[in-house]
Amino acid sequence: MKKISASLLAVVLIFSIIIKDAAAMELNGKSFILIECGTGQVLYESNADEQLSIASVTKIMTMLLTMEAIARGEITYDSIVVASERAKSMGGSTIFLDTGEEMSVDDLLKGIAVASGNDACVAIAEHLSGTVENFVAVMNNRAKELGMTNTNFVTCNGLDADGHYSSARDVAIMSRELLKHEDIFRYTTIWMDSLRDGKFQLANTNKLIRFYAGANGLKTGSTSKAKNCISATAKRDNMQLCAVVLGSDTSQLRFNAASTLLNYGFNSFSLSGMKKGESAGEVPIKKGNAQKIKAVLSDDCMVIVNKINADSVKKSVTLVESVEAPVKKGDKLGEITITTETGSRVVDIVADDDVEKISFGKMYMKILKKWTA
Repeated sequence: MKKISASLLAVVLIFSIIIKDAAAMELNGKSFILIECGTGQVLYESNADEQLSIASVTKIMTMLLTMEAIARGEITYDSIVVASERAKSMGGSTIFLDTGEEMSVDDLLKGIAVASGNDACVAIAEHLSGTVENFVAVMNNRAKELGMTNTNFVTCNGLDADGHYSSARDVAIMSRELLKHEDIFRYTTIWMDSLRDGKFQLANTNKLIRFYAGANGLKTGSTSKAKNCISATAKRDNMQLCAVVLGSDTSQLRFNAASTLLNYGFNSFSLSGMKKGESAGEVPIKKGNAQKIKAVLSDDCMVIVNKINADSVKKSVTLVESVEAPVKKGDKLGEITITTETGSRVVDIVADDDVEKISFGKMYMKILKKWTA
């Protein structure tokens, strides 16, 4: 009995140390959140719902709408955009677009993600929606669809404007959505590059891309009103984290805070479970062209585990005893449940392929073969 109590005490003490470390993190800024992007689980937050200026972190939504337009086939990376006088007039960070200059969507995305080009955002916005105002309306509609309840966009690039705000939690939500478009990493992981056949040099405003192991994005921002902000993403051991820092006093303190949050996440947590498409076994088929059907996960079934409790994860797979043909790919064959001390996740197990019902002729030959064997 004493031995069990001592073990429990040790676990409590270790857990207390981790919680204390999280609470004691030195983070300069007004608002913070750390999430694991695959599950969406919040690993740390502080004042995450305050409505604040977010500067060029706004461009995450502009990039998201661009990537979604590409995914829908409305534009391509090679589509040519013609810069307007309005695009040319933008101040702050720019790629110095000239009125009437033609540039591909690919290069404009590079200009937005790497150099934080305010003019590139206006060019994309006008190309996609006709006017910046129309594009901003689409930004706000998309924010509502994503459940971003503390966000209102006024500009497409994050230049200070009355009524333009978001929150750390909302930034994490749109960041997670953008990361679903894996092509974005072609831009957000660039350290140095160029435009206009090498005549215009680009250097990433996100210094973590070079100096933080596993960093793969996402967007910095700074104005006098917003101070210094960042949505910092990094991936290690198949775990994708996003740390949002708003309102830091200096650029370096912003990077320090993001690094501290990411370090806390990677050091304290891990992912456990099974991925979409992984095999969960086989199910016998009655009256089918095949005797068995492979059963696979219909979606990721992953949970976040505190590393000190990694052994507490339990997996339970339930499959039907058999299924009668015909079977269609995606038909439900069972469920998988991954359970931790803090909760569980359940995902359907489905058929990996189609199996047709066996024809009378094949059935007859099958029976005849058994009789003559």
